[in-house]
Amino acid sequence: MRLSQFHLHTEKETPAEAELISHKLMLKAGMIRKLAAGIYTWSPLGLRVLRKVEAVVREEMDAAGAIELLMPSIQPRELWEETGRWEKFGGQLLKIRDRKDAEYAYGPTHEEVITDFARQELASYKQLPVTFYQVQAKFRDEIRPRFGVMRAREFLMKDAYSFDVDAEGMARSYDRMYAAYTRIFTRLGLRFRAVLADSGAIGGDASQEFHVLADSGEDAIAWSDTGNEGDPAGYAANVETARAAAPGPRPASAEDMRSIATPTQKTCEAVAELMGIPLARTVKSVAVMGHDGEGREQFVLVLVRGDHEANEVKLAKVAGLGDYRMATEAEILAHLGSDPGFLGPIAPAKPVRVVADVEVAAMADFVVGANRPGEHIAGVNWGRDLPEPDTVADVRSVVEGDRAGDGGTLRIMRGIEVGHIFQLGPKYAEAMGCTVLDAAGKAAVPLMGCYGIGVSRIVAAAIEQNHDQAGILWPEAMAPWTVAVCVINPKNDPAVATAAAALHDELAARGIDVVLDDRGLRPGPMFADMELIGIPHRVVVSARGLEAGSFEYRARNAAEAESLDREALLARLAG
Repeated sequence: MRLSQFHLHTEKETPAEAELISHKLMLKAGMIRKLAAGIYTWSPLGLRVLRKVEAVVREEMDAAGAIELLMPSIQPRELWEETGRWEKFGGQLLKIRDRKDAEYAYGPTHEEVITDFARQELASYKQLPVTFYQVQAKFRDEIRPRFGVMRAREFLMKDAYSFDVDAEGMARSYDRMYAAYTRIFTRLGLRFRAVLADSGAIGGDASQEFHVLADSGEDAIAWSDTGNEGDPAGYAANVETARAAAPGPRPASAEDMRSIATPTQKTCEAVAELMGIPLARTVKSVAVMGHDGEGREQFVLVLVRGDHEANEVKLAKVAGLGDYRMATEAEILAHLGSDPGFLGPIAPAKPVRVVADVEVAAMADFVVGANRPGEHIAGVNWGRDLPEPDTVADVRSVVEGDRAGDGGTLRIMRGIEVGHIFQLGPKYAEAMGCTVLDAAGKAAVPLMGCYGIGVSRIVAAAIEQNHDQAGILWPEAMAPWTVAVCVINPKNDPAVATAAAALHDELAARGIDVVLDDRGLRPGPMFADMELIGIPHRVVVSARGLEAGSFEYRARNAAEAESLDREALLARLAG
């Protein structure tokens, strides 16, 4: 490849609209260009990187026994209504109408479509197990697209779906995909971690995310220090679902219940400071509206320790709180008889359901709001001063320093989610009437797995993890070219141009992905471009080097260049 015959358009200035370094560098390197909010054109340079990632993904999917197909991106409403997701998926589902006023969705995912395909194509258990996959553009109507392709509305995704006759088979398919994902991210040269995760809108039971480790990651990951950051065997989970070790037994009461005047102290922090006690001895009351067993709206008081925060994902998994909302001030006043700031489970104005975090259920002699302005109650104990909570559940977010279930200490790091695998079970097949005949000749619902990789997001995540002041430092498997042959003054020195072209051709003949920078730029701008776009190896061909029988070689991550003869250079690049 000759750059004089390629489109490379880099920028000197950092784009003002870019926040993350990956967004800045992708725009500066000319990899992407914005068309609309969250929608980007991939330039020839960006597409080369995208295709490199895509190739590794395809190779490992094929090696794992998955079979590629291609499904429509436009999906009829009727399919989504069969699973109940036409309304439940939310605002991210882009809904469109055709000229006949029929409704469709631009596919954000393809569980419905693949299940429709399966119910037409799979008739017998003898056709199972089978895993289908595709690499295709998806669209999710993000309310606030940002960070370039990191959180774009349109993105390239690999999604795969497995069908098995029983739970054991589904687990084996899941494990194969886990192993394939591990190989993919390892081959791409990324530092990553697989973590336990919430299944979200996709549903199902077992679920794990794959995160590229980066300080700029949107997700917080909790991991136990019994291992290390890169140890997939140690406990690790997204903070949305991470659990700390269970608390010890509840201690005996050592205090009498008493009133504390808190005229202006409306937060646990302020109350703890006034009383001179640890924040962990206070209890925070969060008022929400859920539903009782009959489906009627119900006022619920959620209790978490004063130094903890209620976890929205965990809270929504508590029975009756699947679609909870925050209570209004009027509802709080009606049920507790007080304004926010002094709330607690003691003597409510009306009966309320109390949901206590497991840590709170194990507390004694704690402090809560008195449900009276300017007052809190200290020395409160379960059983003596309060009835036992109606529900005890893990509803809080873990924090740095929590004890882990494996005996270690939980640490928090940031990650960028680039893959997610699910054991869906019968959810979609059952809803859509997808069955196969089992060995006894009876209709059986196949069990499904779902496996997604954000191909375009991987590109941005790799940059977040691999960059310096000069630009991108691609892992070799993702670089647009592995080697750049840079020519000094090619227009005025035919011998140099000929030698550079010969070196380029020899490297290409050896199977090395090489580009020849024959644009005739001065050394400074030429080298700056190669550093910006992240070519792992740079070879400079110059008249001075030819006279000395050597080439100037520099690895992208090296501090200095070195002089190598032809044999040494070829040996270095072949390695």
